[in-house]
Amino acid sequence: MSDGAVESRHAWTEPGVYEVAPGVHRIPLPLPNDGLRAVNVYAIEDGGGLVLIDSGWALDEARQQLESALGQIGYGFEDVRRFLVTHVHRDHYTLAVALRRTFGSRISLGLGEQPSLDLIRAGDKEVEAERLHRWGAQDLLVKLAEAYGSEEPGPRTPYELPDEWLDGKVEVPLQSRTLLAVPTPGHTAGHVVFLDSASSLLFSGDHVLPHITPSIGVEPARPELPLRDYLDSLRLVQSYPDMRLLPAHGPAGGSSHQRIAELLQHHEERLEQTADAVRDGAGTAYEAALKLGWTRRNRALLDMDLFNQVLAVGETNAHLEVLVTRGVLTATTGEDGIREYGLAR
Repeated sequence: MSDGAVESRHAWTEPGVYEVAPGVHRIPLPLPNDGLRAVNVYAIEDGGGLVLIDSGWALDEARQQLESALGQIGYGFEDVRRFLVTHVHRDHYTLAVALRRTFGSRISLGLGEQPSLDLIRAGDKEVEAERLHRWGAQDLLVKLAEAYGSEEPGPRTPYELPDEWLDGKVEVPLQSRTLLAVPTPGHTAGHVVFLDSASSLLFSGDHVLPHITPSIGVEPARPELPLRDYLDSLRLVQSYPDMRLLPAHGPAGGSSHQRIAELLQHHEERLEQTADAVRDGAGTAYEAALKLGWTRRNRALLDMDLFNQVLAVGETNAHLEVLVTRGVLTATTGEDGIREYGLAR
């Protein structure tokens, strides 16, 4: 089945296995209650076995669909020698951990994910609460406590350490090709993309997506300026030759350079809109997020679900902090720990 047959916006989420290049197959796997609908796993045929880019969420349905898809190209889980994971989010990492427990596949992950992975494995939830307080989002803290405060301890954590940390820009030699792992912090601090220069393929994870802009700094160990990091990472990938985009969410294909240019332009426009929110009286990240529109439909913050409200406030904070570094805004943190923004004089 060819990706060229994919036409409608969400057709890419249909279960199956799709050859996107010789020996490279796209396998969309389901996500639970997620507007993204699916995550793409890429299976690379490699010397009688497989190397997978990302793994999917550790769900029974996702595991079954992945097993079925691999079977259609003549492989099983026992043939997966290695997972190359773009970042630590559940929909990319946790099924690899679950399969490793049974089949012994190796997992490689960017070194920049280590601080967040340590916090995740420790079950530390205080970091997010402190951040939301600093962003002036006390209303969201109350809602989160109401929604999750009485949760019982869950089953065994789906997170474990990888077998290998990818430290910096490194070549990843396979039997059939050589990939280049390039750190692209922004979406998370340890996000990496994988370049197959010989085939002009970019396995872009969540760094470059064809239809949406990835959230910024969605991680426990959030860096000080995740949006600055993201913009720098976009320009870094733009410095490589134009490649065919193989994203984690959305159909394969399209120009990496073209989409990166669109993302850079989007964030410049968003920075101006965020500055306008402060000009209109917003003092905190939460107040600015309330004044901004969200998604393609320009929805109000409070019209979104709680999870996406939290993401939106974090996104707003990331833009506000870049505006401070550019001298457009000033920022002070009061004795109450809340960060306030104003126009630079």
